[in-house]
Amino acid sequence: MPHPSTTRSITRRTLLGTGGLAAAGATVAAWPRLTGSDIPGRGEDVLRVAIQGTTQDAAARQDLADAFMAENPDIPVQFEAIQSADWGGFFTKILTMVASGTAPDVVYLATEGAQLFAERLAEPLDEWITSEAPQMVDYFQDVHPALVEAFMYQGSLYALPLDFNAANMYLNRNALQQAGLDFPAPDWGVDEFEEMLRTMQAQSAANFVPYYWTNRLFGGIVPWLYANDTSILTEERFDGGDWLWDTFYTPEKTSSRRGGYRWTGSNVSSDRVHQTFERLRGWVADDLSVRPEEGGGNALVGLFGSSRIGATPAGGYWAQGLHEAGMSPDAFDVQYFPQWRTQRHQFGTAGYSILRSSTRKEQAWRWLSFTARKEAMETAFPTPSTTPTRRSMVDDAFYSETGPHNWKVFYDTLDQFPTSGPIPAPPQQAEVENALARNVASGMGGGPAQLDAALERLDRELTAAMEKAA
Repeated sequence: MPHPSTTRSITRRTLLGTGGLAAAGATVAAWPRLTGSDIPGRGEDVLRVAIQGTTQDAAARQDLADAFMAENPDIPVQFEAIQSADWGGFFTKILTMVASGTAPDVVYLATEGAQLFAERLAEPLDEWITSEAPQMVDYFQDVHPALVEAFMYQGSLYALPLDFNAANMYLNRNALQQAGLDFPAPDWGVDEFEEMLRTMQAQSAANFVPYYWTNRLFGGIVPWLYANDTSILTEERFDGGDWLWDTFYTPEKTSSRRGGYRWTGSNVSSDRVHQTFERLRGWVADDLSVRPEEGGGNALVGLFGSSRIGATPAGGYWAQGLHEAGMSPDAFDVQYFPQWRTQRHQFGTAGYSILRSSTRKEQAWRWLSFTARKEAMETAFPTPSTTPTRRSMVDDAFYSETGPHNWKVFYDTLDQFPTSGPIPAPPQQAEVENALARNVASGMGGGPAQLDAALERLDRELTAAMEKAA
């Protein structure tokens, strides 16, 4: 059953529990900036769509808004760019805006906040989708069900996924050539990957790092945990979702799909988790890898482009980034993530969600359904700065200027490895990610004893986080 659309009470205590607002030390003078009440146009009679980014990011989406308003002249649209260091900061600001009564109508939402918003802020889309099923067939038949399930929570759907990125492995072809290595096969394994790093290291200059990874939920240690058939959290599924699967997909495509992912507690005490951490700690100790950098790794594109890095996990968004950094399509390529016990991949997706507090829900739904059309998605994603969720958009023409040659990996990841799953992001995602980042940084900086202590601490912190109400 869909969740009720009534807005849940958001108190100051709730906001302080999101992990970040308390530390911000917000003063009365800073309140307009936190709530967004000083944004030009606030209070006008428009459909307000919040995105993470800058005013330039909002301006880049104006063509999409113009196309929508040409078809819906009664619904003026205004993008509101909210700057933050990461998704967690963005979600905290949205929570603050809701509490202050200045919330937008629609939010562009990533996997990291899917369950947080489903629990507190977002309107389920079930009734709209069901009532417009004939019009929605084209969308769902073009979108992999794994991406849809990532936005399900307790059997309801809270966003239509529009773009995604799986954690594939980017390889610097110059580094491979210098080391005398061939490009790996799709079924390569973790032992072959490690041997590749050692060979690169032996043949490289002093300032070269074979492997680079960031300290966060996406592209950090989590892809290696998934490949080793484990995770930092115990993973189950909610019941439900048949209303969507039975309507838009054939049984063979959705036999394993349910009502969304359900993370129930810490899994850090698992031997496989320890094994995964220990292997990556060994790479750091042997100078095969950097100690992971927190955040998105802003310097990474330049380092990779100058052939100072051999391999790094990233998604389709990197194709455009490397192209803009001056790399030719022949200078890099991408392969599936290496196999360990499994070759399960990690992915993250994003799409628009309607806030329960909005008084424009019908108009907001018109925006969501419009932006899910293929022509609208082509307007929104003219270059491979991400991977569109519509399979029909991921083709040779899309990557003709940027590369990589092996671009099919991006969408084929979902087909070849159907157990691939989203970032482990329960409603307590902010606390989970903060605990992971702290203890990865500690555990990768010393010997086995220090790693053991970091994992024990991570287990305690995740257990405490998951026991708290969302």
